[in-house]
Amino acid sequence: MNRFITAAAVGLVAVAGFIYISLKPDQTANSAYDVALGSGQGKTVYFNAWGGSPAINDYIAWAGQRLKDYHGITLVHVKLTDTGEAVGRILAEKTANRTSDGSVDLIWVNGENFASMKRNGLLRDDAWAFDLPSWKYTDAKALPALVMDFGNPTDGLESPWGRAQLVFAHDQAVLATPPKDAESLRQWIKDNPGRFTYPQVPDFTGTAFLKQIMIELADDPSVFSQDAATVDTAAATAPLWSWLDDVTPHLWQGGNNYPKNYTNMSQLLGDGEIMIAMAYNPAQFSNDIKEGVLPNTVRSYIHNGGTLANIHYVAIPFNASEAAAAIITADFLLSPEAQIRKANPDVWGDPTVLSISKLEAKDQDAFNSLPRGIATLSEDDLSASLAEPHPSWVAVLEKGWQDRYLAGN
Repeated sequence: MNRFITAAAVGLVAVAGFIYISLKPDQTANSAYDVALGSGQGKTVYFNAWGGSPAINDYIAWAGQRLKDYHGITLVHVKLTDTGEAVGRILAEKTANRTSDGSVDLIWVNGENFASMKRNGLLRDDAWAFDLPSWKYTDAKALPALVMDFGNPTDGLESPWGRAQLVFAHDQAVLATPPKDAESLRQWIKDNPGRFTYPQVPDFTGTAFLKQIMIELADDPSVFSQDAATVDTAAATAPLWSWLDDVTPHLWQGGNNYPKNYTNMSQLLGDGEIMIAMAYNPAQFSNDIKEGVLPNTVRSYIHNGGTLANIHYVAIPFNASEAAAAIITADFLLSPEAQIRKANPDVWGDPTVLSISKLEAKDQDAFNSLPRGIATLSEDDLSASLAEPHPSWVAVLEKGWQDRYLAGN
């Protein structure tokens, strides 16, 4: 993607109230954030992030307006259908020895993307995330995933943005009691042909569903925390493929077609074509009810043994054109102001990565007074969670699924 930046005459924001500087106790005057404040004002940040949700897109637009107000930064949302698109572009730039003026300044990543970028040297290589003023509001002891992304140390190379957990949904008026474990779901699918599906792999939610079933069926789920290269993957995944072989003929459209993503699944649920949907966002179905996609009788649930949960992050590529402005942007996205708005189910409903007890009283009150959507589970309801497998398992699952179930194979 070509990058065209017009040097607009954007004055530096000089009003003290607009520049929030809150140094950590161990932060020095030469911290990455302090340096960024000196050179990142008034710049344009190309933020590559998934663009498939209107609610998320609107939130990013709001953040862009705040960054414009506070720092004169123009935030351009480069909307992706698959984060791998941007990762591939950054890799191509490195291969072409494009070590500066890269097309991506900030990128929304998950554990798989982060592992790939870290392995290939595609990330800014200092621990900038630990220098962010808003980092002091996090608690890595209580939430280890803040510094361990899918078992991979973050090393301060990415900044946490939000939490996610796989949830399922059903319409109480149609399905009073949904199946809540892999074996019950297997039987339910066979008893209700055509009423269940999942997003086509390698869609993120589709792959997450494979991981969920794989972990539930395993005799020893701890094997999935290891690098797949060190494990007998055929034996470890055999129960999953057996399960899928059993249910695939009974899926929506006979397993010959799959929805593109979880938003398509919600539409199928709303249209009455399927009876169970899924999303990797606890607030998604409340948002869909609000948007009129789903009836207000839809409720979400998780499996009895818990569901996959993780943290998503933002990262800065090694050759970002405006790394300083990207650092300022990442800090704002982590700030209490931005996290409170993001957690609001009327906005996005993405759970915060901040430790509420570390916040000022007014911010604690703001979090505690947030409404919870009609179909959104409480924090207690979501307390049963499963750790994401090592990122190396993604390739194993995606190739195995495509070889077995993709139409034409």
